[in-house]
Amino acid sequence: MKILNVKKTVRIGLFATMLLATPQIYFAQTTVQTASPNTSKIWGKVDEIAIEGMVQGPSTEIAPLQIACVFEYTEGDIFNSPPALPEAVNGMVHLDKSLNGIITELRKSGKFAGHSLETLLITPPTGTIGAKKLLLIGLGDRNKFTPELMQQVAGVGMEEALRLGVTKYAFATDLKDAGIDSPTAEVAGYGVTGAINAYRTQVYLKGKKMSSVKPIEKITLLAGPAFFTTAGEGITKAIAAFNK
Repeated sequence: MKILNVKKTVRIGLFATMLLATPQIYFAQTTVQTASPNTSKIWGKVDEIAIEGMVQGPSTEIAPLQIACVFEYTEGDIFNSPPALPEAVNGMVHLDKSLNGIITELRKSGKFAGHSLETLLITPPTGTIGAKKLLLIGLGDRNKFTPELMQQVAGVGMEEALRLGVTKYAFATDLKDAGIDSPTAEVAGYGVTGAINAYRTQVYLKGKKMSSVKPIEKITLLAGPAFFTTAGEGITKAIAAFNK
């Protein structure tokens, strides 16, 4: 397996600006509705970018770039069910197994520690997963996680997508897979706002002839069957906040 572009970076200035620029979004938890596998919906558009929700795992989603998120390693973290999701619906377990355990190996050995906003780009062997490239983004200490971090993570993901020159990509937060009982709608909303703010920054720079990024056409946010509808609520509120 060819592993490229190991980067350990903490990005502060851009994300401070992003937090100030983000529209105010408010969420309410609702009754969970289970969606069928492969369910998809375009929840709306921002700056001509289609924001899609998809009931799919990061190992099987077909995309030029798949983004997945991991915490700093603790022994057996994604395999301990509960609190992690059962293997049958645990996308991170499927992703790891599809790559012959490389994600666990990297995390356990410290080659990729999963520190907050740390990134690692992997070129998977043909036929292992649906994506041509896999970008891991670190979430840091699971005991210190806050939903707001996902805004910064999504911003990093967008920046890397633009740097790679893809026009669409898939994004999986993998919080439930790791056993974190996160507010689904809020996390999904931050995933949209972080990505769009980072995109708008690069478009602004392109207007100043300081960037040459390609337009992004679609972002696909992956969710499990039990979380698709609730994630959609957060996504649509984030879209509405940008388009008001």
